[in-house]
Amino acid sequence: MTGAKLLCFVCVSVVIISLTTAQSRSKPSKSGKGKDDLRNEIEKLWREVNSLKEMQALQTVCLKGTKIHKKCYLASKSAKSYHTANEDCIAQGGTLSIPRSSDEGNSLRSYAKRSLSGARDFWIGVNDMTTEGKFVDVNGLPITYFNWDRNEPRGGTRENCAVASTGGQGKWSDTVCRTEKSYICEYLIP
Repeated sequence: MTGAKLLCFVCVSVVIISLTTAQSRSKPSKSGKGKDDLRNEIEKLWREVNSLKEMQALQTVCLKGTKIHKKCYLASKSAKSYHTANEDCIAQGGTLSIPRSSDEGNSLRSYAKRSLSGARDFWIGVNDMTTEGKFVDVNGLPITYFNWDRNEPRGGTRENCAVASTGGQGKWSDTVCRTEKSYICEYLIP
């Protein structure tokens, strides 16, 4: 049985058992309290099913990509603009990768080198679109780790999105957000 079929089987079994148990526990009343209990139980089960689906999706991402420092990363070889790349990552339940330390940055660069053959650099989830010179992550939170290349960032108001190099020490530079680059999505592991 594949993982998805097993998950569906388990979910359906849990729903049936829970419904049977809830029906036997609830006594019909004029107030409809038994129905409310059943409805609450079903909602709780759906939340659990959705949580299981999310965990299975993360496991699939980790198997296809790589796991580094309690995060899963999945490279995309297709080149997209910064915003389109981030939207693609969000649609899959993640964001553009955000190196938070030199260890993480080095591991990410090594993964990019293996997975994005031929790419000189790739988008990371760092930008200064809101306030020039104040770099934040894709969630708008301040960045405390930087790995800027010499004479970077230097783009002014024209270059607001960051890329990391696949060579050297994975140094960063800022570039025009509409430029199409490869990217790596990041997924937090619960």
